[in-house]
Amino acid sequence: MKQSITLILPLLLPLISAQVPHWGACPEPPVQANFNMKKFLGRWYEVAKLPAQFEKGRCIESNFTMKADGSVRVVSSEILKGELRTIEGNAVVQDMREPAKLGISFSYVLPYTPYWILSTDYDNSALVYSCTDVLRLFHVDFAWILGRTRTLPVATISKAKELFNTNNIDVTRMIMSKQAGCEKDY
Repeated sequence: MKQSITLILPLLLPLISAQVPHWGACPEPPVQANFNMKKFLGRWYEVAKLPAQFEKGRCIESNFTMKADGSVRVVSSEILKGELRTIEGNAVVQDMREPAKLGISFSYVLPYTPYWILSTDYDNSALVYSCTDVLRLFHVDFAWILGRTRTLPVATISKAKELFNTNNIDVTRMIMSKQAGCEKDY
């Protein structure tokens, strides 16, 4: 076991250095009951997040559209160093008994990572959680508060953080996303 950790740890250091690892396995928060993917589709803006190495820009948003095969096309964009950057991925429902537990991948060579919809009203806000554990020794997680608009009321954000905390998801490092000056042409 110790030898396995010694071999795996160097491979994980770039991921770990970008995030704050937590001891133990990932929490298993409940997800949105009776999740309706069709109502979730469309544009969502990132309002707040746990810092993520792969999201360095501002004006981050994602657009979800249904594909003919039933999977979901995800086009995410951000403005970084004055340039609009986009990436396209694919999301799938991994277990039809829990349709709010999506898997998402932005590369054909990488496996799907968890993208769980913990809560949404479909029209205003959504809470998303993703977590990967390593040998159940520690985990690295991501959390987002999304909105159909670039900003949300403070009360909505506070309630969202409470829900994360209630489910053992540490959001003390959560930051507001930069959503100003997004309407320029690039």
